[in-house]
Amino acid sequence: MPENFNPTRMELLKAKNKIKLALKGHKLLKQKRDALILKFFDILEKAKDLRTELNGLMAQAFSSLGMAEAVHGKFEIENAANSVKKVPSINVKVENVMGVKIPGVEGVDVKKTLSDRGYSIMGTSAKIDEAAEKFESGLDMVIKLAQTENALKKLIKEIEKTKRRVNALEFVVIPNLQLQARTIAMRLDEMERETFFTLKIIKKKLA
Repeated sequence: MPENFNPTRMELLKAKNKIKLALKGHKLLKQKRDALILKFFDILEKAKDLRTELNGLMAQAFSSLGMAEAVHGKFEIENAANSVKKVPSINVKVENVMGVKIPGVEGVDVKKTLSDRGYSIMGTSAKIDEAAEKFESGLDMVIKLAQTENALKKLIKEIEKTKRRVNALEFVVIPNLQLQARTIAMRLDEMERETFFTLKIIKKKLA
């Protein structure tokens, strides 16, 4: 806190107003931090569930792929996979969570019809169809998981930033302003006592 401030009533009023503003900002930032933390743990639970579901889907997908390879052979499976021309289109939207902009990823047309997959229906069996369907479901789940994990990264970054601001206000800014206000008030009291004492002496001399 600077020592060269003017110990005036105006400066004391300014310091008190700054304290009120800092306390209000501190309260709002704490509310934001707490809301972000709640949102973080809510999304974290969803991410855990999605990852568990994804692991199950991928296990099924590779099991179906193994069955398809056993029936058709690796070469035919690769030909069927390479015949897929249309890739899933991705839409990106932005969600606002307590001022934090989180890009949301949406998969469009991830799951395809038999004709959209590109390979010959006559030259393949239901084993290849089943494997393709399982991997499409897995891809859809990967997109959802990517969205939640990206949201978690954004939220934890904002939580840390908000916590630093809360701590700065709580342990640095507000204490310094309160010290400044107390110092100004003490100096004003000293000045009033000095003025009173001086006036008393002058009054005695005049008497």
